[in-house]
Amino acid sequence: MAKLGRTIKLRLYPDTDQAEQFLVMSREYQRLANIVSQWIFDHEFQLSWLKINHWLYKQFRQESPLNSQMIQSVFRTVVARYKTVREQMKQHPYRYKNEEKQWIQTPRDLAWLVKPIQFRRPQADLVRQSNYSFVDKMRQISITTLGKRTKLGFTDRGFEKYFTADWKLGTAKLVHNRGKWFLHIGITKEVPDFDQQGNPQIVGIDRGLRFLATTFDSEGKTLFFDGQKILRKRKIFLEIRRQLQSKGTTSAKKKLKQLAQRENRWMTDVNHRIAKTLVTIYGSHTLFVLEDLTNVTFNTDDLPKALRNSHRSWSFFQLESFLMYKAQAIQSNVVKVNSAFTSQHCPKCGLVEKTNSHHETHEYWCQQCQYRCNDDRLGAMNIEMLGQNWLSGVKYPKIKKLTTAG
Repeated sequence: MAKLGRTIKLRLYPDTDQAEQFLVMSREYQRLANIVSQWIFDHEFQLSWLKINHWLYKQFRQESPLNSQMIQSVFRTVVARYKTVREQMKQHPYRYKNEEKQWIQTPRDLAWLVKPIQFRRPQADLVRQSNYSFVDKMRQISITTLGKRTKLGFTDRGFEKYFTADWKLGTAKLVHNRGKWFLHIGITKEVPDFDQQGNPQIVGIDRGLRFLATTFDSEGKTLFFDGQKILRKRKIFLEIRRQLQSKGTTSAKKKLKQLAQRENRWMTDVNHRIAKTLVTIYGSHTLFVLEDLTNVTFNTDDLPKALRNSHRSWSFFQLESFLMYKAQAIQSNVVKVNSAFTSQHCPKCGLVEKTNSHHETHEYWCQQCQYRCNDDRLGAMNIEMLGQNWLSGVKYPKIKKLTTAG
């Protein structure tokens, strides 16, 4: 069995006094989180919860009104944030040109941080039963404050289906956003594991800029998810951003922040829809195969210069994570394979030759066997082939470079 995770978001309806209690508590939580973050920064990024607890717990209990459980939650919150940042830095190494004008990639870790991670918003993580619980036959929720617990109403619109016996509620995050209060609750349930036996369908997925995703399945069928509309909309965002940046006023900076939030919400929605479409079309018992894009930079030569850096920032990792949890829910699976030579390998004769790919015409043309194909489709074909290798027992499948017919 595998563990499936989700997050449900409840809108809370506190009265004026309750809202003030929440704000005071979440600000205290934020204050302690920043103290812990400073301690981690000053102690060579020690992320051991036991060590942090040993050095800071007694101090916090003496000077903070937060209860013991919430202080422990502060430690876990900060450690989790640093681990997330560490993973993000691993995904995006530092790139620079050396004296020979060659691009060099240097791995990054937390030591690259020049200052501690800052917790800029009031927040609080609440443990089920200890800090929050549902009462009055699920019509109210009881939440810890700095004083006594308080009860208030909430709405679970859109998330009603998750309040069933098979879903287990976990730690929740109290969030204050634009004058409203929300409770984000992590939930899990057990689902059957992906069955590698029984001839599952294999779908290779090539991710890129011109097409956000191109698929090639076991039956030889191909789907293209066009990125041209995305490119045009990002151009609009870029132009608005430039206009606001040129003004430099306080109101312009506020609008820039709102614009960034709107663009992020739009990107998230696009990635959600692509992932949902993929799992809907291919269904259960499917192996989705992706390239491992760690340290990979997309070719943006065919994009306008002004949009190259902007378009590189499309969240391919987010699409990957969405597809992973949506696939898991229907007993499918996602694996990542080595990206080396997937755009250069001929699926017919096995030749690997960089010059066979013609980016200006988006075509692959094998010089040896004369096989011709759309270059995005070719990438998906090679990724699907590596998925077959994974199913046959190859732990880390990759394409070997052959310079003659194989």
